[in-house]
Amino acid sequence: MKKSVTIFILILILVTFGGAMIYLYQKNAEDPVVYETEQAEKRTIIKKTVATGSILPLEEVLIKPNISGVIDEIYVEGGDFVKSGDLIAKIRVVPNLNALNDAKNAIEDARINLEDQRRNFDRQSELFSRGVISKVDLERAQVTYDQAKQAYSAANKRYDIVQTGTTRGLSNAANTLIRATVSGMVLEVPVEVGNQVIESNNFNEGTTIAAIADVNKMIFEGKVDESEVGKIREDLPLEITVGAIENKVFNAVLDYIAPKGKAENGAIQFEIKGTLNKGDTVFIRAGLSANASIILARADSVLAIKEALVQFDPETKKPFVEVATGEQQFTRKDLELGISDGIYVEVQSGISQEDRIKVWNALQPESFGG
Repeated sequence: MKKSVTIFILILILVTFGGAMIYLYQKNAEDPVVYETEQAEKRTIIKKTVATGSILPLEEVLIKPNISGVIDEIYVEGGDFVKSGDLIAKIRVVPNLNALNDAKNAIEDARINLEDQRRNFDRQSELFSRGVISKVDLERAQVTYDQAKQAYSAANKRYDIVQTGTTRGLSNAANTLIRATVSGMVLEVPVEVGNQVIESNNFNEGTTIAAIADVNKMIFEGKVDESEVGKIREDLPLEITVGAIENKVFNAVLDYIAPKGKAENGAIQFEIKGTLNKGDTVFIRAGLSANASIILARADSVLAIKEALVQFDPETKKPFVEVATGEQQFTRKDLELGISDGIYVEVQSGISQEDRIKVWNALQPESFGG
């Protein structure tokens, strides 16, 4: 009796142990992760790179004087609109002593010569009246006398110009009156009344009196890194955002890519420029910081999935996803991909919009014991 009880207990233990092993094996064979699924969707995908820079006028003209002196009056200020020929400032000439002395000596020389030619003309006139000389000789003396008068007048005007910057009869063309050479907005007037200015010549670029530009013609000027410059080309569209103007995007076209880069902070940067198409309703101040999104490629309303859903075959390196065929059952489908914006990628073939795609590496919430 005791022997049969012992055998029964041993069998019961073996059955219980076997059942436990089978249960543990089945639990271990099950996938511990419950995978979620997502579906493809229609999206517009834009592949782009970003450049930082600022908004500047297409053409900025610097107004400089043609004579050195001191600012006597200023007639405009930043923000004013001017037309070509409008008066901007007036300069008071501070005469150079050497030039002033030379001009004064030239007047005296011209006066002496004029007196000499006047006396000669008077003698020739008297001789002609007596019939001693011909009319040709008299006319020659008249011409020489007239030339002497002209030289004396010119010497006096030269003295006035050296002393004051202008002379009688030339006030409208005086170098002391600084006028706009183009039409546009005055961006800045970096001088004040009383400042000394230097004339523009072959040896000196001169002092800037004012900067004028057409603010309706603005450009984006920025820089791109050497790692990005190989991806861009001229005529690509730009989307410009200005930090000081919220919720507004300006369209532009990439016009220029510098053929030579410059080293900045240990990296090679290439200058780029793009012409804005901003319309007349928005005023953009020159010098504002801006970012330009350079549109490298664009696909409108295409089938797209998140890049995180895509896996790559370790041997062929081809992309694929796993599509649900049942409850937590998936099958592999190879894909042909298009452009990507870093988050979403275009799917050209391989799946449909109705397919439920496996979300890889789903994180399970951890359970903590009490």
